[in-house]
Amino acid sequence: MADPDPRPDGDKPVEAAPTPRVPGTIKVGSIAGSAVLVTPSWFLIAALIAWVMAPQIDAAEPGLGWLAYVAGFAFAIVLYGAVLLHEAAHAVVARRLGYPVGAIMLHFLGGATAVESEAKKPAHEFWIAVVGPLASLAVAAAAFGVSFLTPDGLIGLFVTGLWVINLLVGVLNLVPGLPLDGGRMLKAGVWSATGNINRGSIVAGWAGRVLSFVVLLWPFIQGQILGIEPRLTSYVVAVILGVFLWSGASAAITSAKVRLRLPLLVARDLARRTLAVPADLPLSEAVRRAHEAEAGSIVTVTSGGEPIGLVHEGALLATPEDRRPWMATSTVTRQLEEGLTLPADIDGEELIQAISKAPAPEYLLVEPDGSIYGVLVTSDVDAAFRAGA
Repeated sequence: MADPDPRPDGDKPVEAAPTPRVPGTIKVGSIAGSAVLVTPSWFLIAALIAWVMAPQIDAAEPGLGWLAYVAGFAFAIVLYGAVLLHEAAHAVVARRLGYPVGAIMLHFLGGATAVESEAKKPAHEFWIAVVGPLASLAVAAAAFGVSFLTPDGLIGLFVTGLWVINLLVGVLNLVPGLPLDGGRMLKAGVWSATGNINRGSIVAGWAGRVLSFVVLLWPFIQGQILGIEPRLTSYVVAVILGVFLWSGASAAITSAKVRLRLPLLVARDLARRTLAVPADLPLSEAVRRAHEAEAGSIVTVTSGGEPIGLVHEGALLATPEDRRPWMATSTVTRQLEEGLTLPADIDGEELIQAISKAPAPEYLLVEPDGSIYGVLVTSDVDAAFRAGA
């Protein structure tokens, strides 16, 4: 799936705009141009790892006493160093392909890299996803090779634990279901086959939901399969991982379904016919002319015909009819500030982004030559979106 021109449209790598640090996180450095943040939950999992590892460390290196817990905490740091390499691989490849990358977050369940824009090609999605598991498998292979050279004891235990856990992380992340890296690879495959990124997200999301059920059921069936009776911790871990997988997969499905409806939003099709009137025309006369012309909106223009304001529907309806003959139409208009004039052909996600960037009740739609096409009312966009649900 190699791409002869790895960067979208041949652009240079894009730098992510600085984002505010998540409250409570600690910055421990940066790697691949991204800040590395540690959440408070990491200290909880590090303490848990130290507690679990302490008896094994004491058996491998007798006589350490309370230092066994310190060594266990050190193992947690080493282990998350490998997680950081996994996430850094995502960040490096994403930047190489031209995508902005935010912070790398280390948390209770591992790590996450904030690639701050959607992939433009299936190949990009695939390579950004696959390098993480490959990095984990590379660490596992290296640690496995070193394990033959290390003596028994604390170091040998650390090296063995490192290759075993990284092997598990690498293999499990290749399982095809969102939000795992394997899910993103499945998404890329479906996207490549169907030409629709959202279909890919939905398929991979459902695969992730199925996986979450398997994880939740695992403690109940592991005794029959492996002959090992589950402990309480097995159920707790299964619930945590199952909820994590379900929520991540569900979020991906919801987002994809929203994106599938976006192409239905075409500004030209949703526009209201508009009437252009002088700004000083009495409001009652402007309304009369609009009714006569069967126009659903009114725009005020200069003497030269240049649009300068949009009549606010809410302000118009709130104005008593007996006052309208004595009021200029401009008194219930909103000036055409930046962002309130949109091209008539704007649609889909671009339309939603434009509305989000400059929120307003109405927008003026213009043709490429600058002539007025109509007025787009935000409530009409919302109604069209809901109708397509």
